[in-house]
Amino acid sequence: MPRVYFKEENCKGCCLCIKTCPKKIIIISDKLNNKGYHTAAILEENMKNCTGCASCARICPDVVIKIEK
Repeated sequence: MPRVYFKEENCKGCCLCIKTCPKKIIIISDKLNNKGYHTAAILEENMKNCTGCASCARICPDVVIKIEK
């Protein structure tokens, strides 16, 4: 099962990953990083729906998303 990791401290909450995800499992969390941005995240119960397509990682302008298969 693929696993998605976000470097939360570098995320600006631009939402490009949310718009790109074909499974629509990425959300903006309520959590703020040190820069004051709400960060992208995937709820643990939705991680099983990830196909590992890496669309989110490719579109991220700040390279904060890592996919492990």
